[in-house]
Amino acid sequence: MTRGRLEVVLHESRLLEDNPLGDPSTRELGVYVPYGYDDDDRRYPVVLVLPGYTGTGLGLVARSAWQLPLDRRMDQLVGDGRARAAILVLPDCFTRYGGSQYVDSPAIGCYASYLCDEIVPFVDARFRTTGRRGVVGKSSGGYGALHLAMTRPDVFAAAASHAGDCAFDISYRRELPTVAARIDAAGGLPGYLARFDAAEQKSSADIEAMSLVCCAAAWSPSEGPHGVGTGFDLPMELRTGALRPDVWARWLAADPVHLVERYADALRGLSLLFLDAGRSDEYALQLGARQLADALSANGIAHVHEEFEGGHRHTAHRYDRSLALVTNAL
Repeated sequence: MTRGRLEVVLHESRLLEDNPLGDPSTRELGVYVPYGYDDDDRRYPVVLVLPGYTGTGLGLVARSAWQLPLDRRMDQLVGDGRARAAILVLPDCFTRYGGSQYVDSPAIGCYASYLCDEIVPFVDARFRTTGRRGVVGKSSGGYGALHLAMTRPDVFAAAASHAGDCAFDISYRRELPTVAARIDAAGGLPGYLARFDAAEQKSSADIEAMSLVCCAAAWSPSEGPHGVGTGFDLPMELRTGALRPDVWARWLAADPVHLVERYADALRGLSLLFLDAGRSDEYALQLGARQLADALSANGIAHVHEEFEGGHRHTAHRYDRSLALVTNAL
């Protein structure tokens, strides 16, 4: 099998300087270039691949048992003729809260602009690109792919979302009472964050609670000073777990299912929009994908919607499908 190569370059971000969480502004950026890149002056389309919550781009190329890393997977897809040769860009948008949802928020940082206005031109200047780009992501990364396809049609021409966050009434609302009780038991958000930071081993329940904190920082920032544990509103009362309707309305305003009509023109302009989810997704995101597909159909937006056997995890094999579709659409 012929192999491309992976470059790891440092990128110094102006947009991430002085971000409210004190996260680094210099990040490692993984860039996969296909086999043959160094042999001539041909140009290639670009695909940004956005990892899920707690992930980084370089994590997608980590070597592990029984699993092809993304760069070797792409080699195989191109070698088999299923995918078109392309440059893959693997960014790091990790934050103290475990992620960014790939949006701009005063409570977390300008991560959508970081990708579109810094990383994209940086890659275009350093590598031979065609100017045609796609974005692929899983889970939170799938949400990011949808968000960027909707809001930045000037940058992306194709998008694929693997079990991307959507239909928040199904996927997130049921978590609110459990997370409220966990944060309340720590004495409130400052106590919970301090305990989380101090824990050498993070429990799955604590990571789930931190995920919701991350989403609140992304989707319901508030007025006032922004720093760790401040500048955003949680969508539930901590003492009772009761829904805060005004804050929840702001979350729904960020839900892709509710954004289809608003961004219909941008979505119609895509050369490909792909959605999938496992039929046993632990967060019921297969139902969210169905809602999203229905909203797309109702607005006359072409898309490919698929389901597969499995849940939310251990689904890297689905990149075989999305990368093939996206690269050929570019």
